[in-house]
Amino acid sequence: MKKEKLSNLAPGDTCQVIQVTGEDKKIRRRLFDMGVTPQANIYIRKKAPLGDPIEITIRNYELSLRKSEAEAVVVNVLKKGESNGRK
Repeated sequence: MKKEKLSNLAPGDTCQVIQVTGEDKKIRRRLFDMGVTPQANIYIRKKAPLGDPIEITIRNYELSLRKSEAEAVVVNVLKKGESNGRK
């Protein structure tokens, strides 16, 4: 498994949260409140052309995150998606 920031993943990728980092405690608290906690599995559904926002599926619901929020989430990549080869 490879450690990566959630913001660096592509649509179709599946990962598991290792930790939520960052100095901004408000962002960390907001992510925890939305269910982005260690051991949670995430599927990357969509990503806007400039990478902001990112639409994910976590705990059986869809969630959109800002790129700055996704930067604070460190994950293990479980599976690379099929769409990674397309541009």
